[in-house]
Amino acid sequence: MPRDKNESPAPRSSVTIAEIAERAGVSPGAVSFALNGRRGVSESTRARILLVADELGWMPGTAAKALAVKKSNSFGLVLARDPDNLGVESFYMQFLAGMERELAPRNHALLLQMAPDTASELKTLRRWRTTRRVDALLLMDIRVDDPRVAYFTEHSEFPSLAVGDPSSAPGLTTVWTDDAEAQREAVRALAALGHRRIARVAGLAGLVHTQIRDAAFRDETAELGCEGVLLRTDYTADEGARVTEEAIRSERRPTAFIYDNDIMAIAALGVFARAGIRVPEDVSVIAWDDSLICRHTVPKLTALSHDVVAFGAHVARRLFGVLDGAAPAAHLDSTPRLEVRESTGPAPASP
Repeated sequence: MPRDKNESPAPRSSVTIAEIAERAGVSPGAVSFALNGRRGVSESTRARILLVADELGWMPGTAAKALAVKKSNSFGLVLARDPDNLGVESFYMQFLAGMERELAPRNHALLLQMAPDTASELKTLRRWRTTRRVDALLLMDIRVDDPRVAYFTEHSEFPSLAVGDPSSAPGLTTVWTDDAEAQREAVRALAALGHRRIARVAGLAGLVHTQIRDAAFRDETAELGCEGVLLRTDYTADEGARVTEEAIRSERRPTAFIYDNDIMAIAALGVFARAGIRVPEDVSVIAWDDSLICRHTVPKLTALSHDVVAFGAHVARRLFGVLDGAAPAAHLDSTPRLEVRESTGPAPASP
């Protein structure tokens, strides 16, 4: 069976210095210096050599002890996301603030890097592991069959933690929120208000937490006899507005919308206002990730709320635990709760 291009080969002791030198385009002496943590090569060359060695499946022995004990007092996070979108994503800003609350008192820092795609993301993580650029790694936005999870499960000697449902990273320590129960609670609340055509404005399909929310939405709407409409986006305000505009032009317009983040929900309020659709008299709106702005929109947004700053702090504490040798375990942080405000109300008599 052919090996996936993102999957690293199994470590083998037969990899030679000559093989590594040829692949890296350097001398065998340079390889020896790099693998033994000795001076004589630049940091960029050392990083390239160690990455090639890792790709070939080189298994470090006692000669690499200098690298093994090197400490940077930093944790690493690589995100394959558009930096422009990240700047307006309230979840990440709050999450990183929570991590900083735990890192700063312990004299640690977070090394954050953006990657243009998932292949570059994994390449950066591998380089950081092989060069000991950071002491531990944080994996977020876990995808279905995520190669990062496979890689760090294989290299379990390097401290790493996944933020996501335990099913998404069974070999790693995980910290998670119960998105399935929160999604079901939102559907139940809307059904209790008489809504029978409910739209879920969802994020990227390849993310595990998106699929968990999708499944909960489908199951709960079916259980309650409601018509569930799934609308796919990339989490941006533009996409949230686009699918909302398409939905309200439908002959069977949903009377309620659940948005996968607050940015899309806020964009949708503008769509409804321009179309002359009143919130909540004509349509109800629920947002995920209850940021401060949800309480200052008109109307104020009903939201699935949890303390994201505390969530970030919890993740940081667990990452310190992994660094200290804690065995892999799953840690439930919270179940987002429905915070009812002004954007939800009884279903209209007719859409």
